[in-house]
Amino acid sequence: MYEVSSTDFLSEKPHFLMGLLKDLQMEISKHSLHSGGWPSGNGKTAAIETTCYALMALGGDQGLARQNAIDLLLRTQNSNGSWPAFEGDDPEGCWTTALGMIALRYAQSSPTPLDKALLWLLDNKGREGHWLWKWKFRTVDRAVLFDPDKYGWSWFPGTVSWVIPTAISLIALKQIARATARIELGTEMLLDRTCPQGGWNAGNGIVFGAPLTPHIDATAIALLAFPKAAEPAVMRGLSWLQQACNKCSSAYSLAWSVLAFSVHKDPTRDHCVEKLRSVLSSQTSISNIETLSLSAIAINAAEGNANPFQLVI
Repeated sequence: MYEVSSTDFLSEKPHFLMGLLKDLQMEISKHSLHSGGWPSGNGKTAAIETTCYALMALGGDQGLARQNAIDLLLRTQNSNGSWPAFEGDDPEGCWTTALGMIALRYAQSSPTPLDKALLWLLDNKGREGHWLWKWKFRTVDRAVLFDPDKYGWSWFPGTVSWVIPTAISLIALKQIARATARIELGTEMLLDRTCPQGGWNAGNGIVFGAPLTPHIDATAIALLAFPKAAEPAVMRGLSWLQQACNKCSSAYSLAWSVLAFSVHKDPTRDHCVEKLRSVLSSQTSISNIETLSLSAIAINAAEGNANPFQLVI
């Protein structure tokens, strides 16, 4: 459990941020499993999502925990190239495959696992990409307003496309500069699913004719998939996120926002970093490894270091 003293935040910003980063990294490393990786919550089994975030958060001082995490990812990769949600689960794979690709590339692991994962990623698509489901969404099921010709990636095979797995998959593909046609299709899906007021919800922007409220996490992660804010939808998303962060009190959401603003070189990033510091200091303890890891990744990126979600590392 990571405990923060509010008086620590009175230090000079550059010195403090690096000190905070080291503290976060030490806390993350301390909770790694002996067999490698990190569980989600109080679990006893390594969670791939949690492990990927933690691996990207650690520095060279946590060499053993980093190597154990890399080994965990290598041994849990399914024979079809995918990754499960948890060690020992999902032999058919799930959305964490794209996240595993990003984490191993950032950790400068062997390219062989990435090549296998790439084939799985290219072979998967949201269920609305199938001709029968396209017909269904065009003729029968009109409750959700979107273009079924534009599909991305799902959380699990055989289900429809969602914003976050599509954005993460696009980042993984763009980082290796492969599969241009698939990247274009996934990008079109994200642009098609924006909320009318800007930003992204988890899946669709309009349901039963009613506009849905954007989510901070989904919006920030979607923005990471766009290297430039040239698209009007991306500009609206950035504008919505700028306003939403003012009222945000979630370290998890603020960390994603810092990463998105860093990629887009948006000056709101510095305000978001201050908000993140404030939230961390106002909470007496944080035990969520995902939140600690993303906070560390965000602080490291804000200091001008590598952002693992940036399209060019």
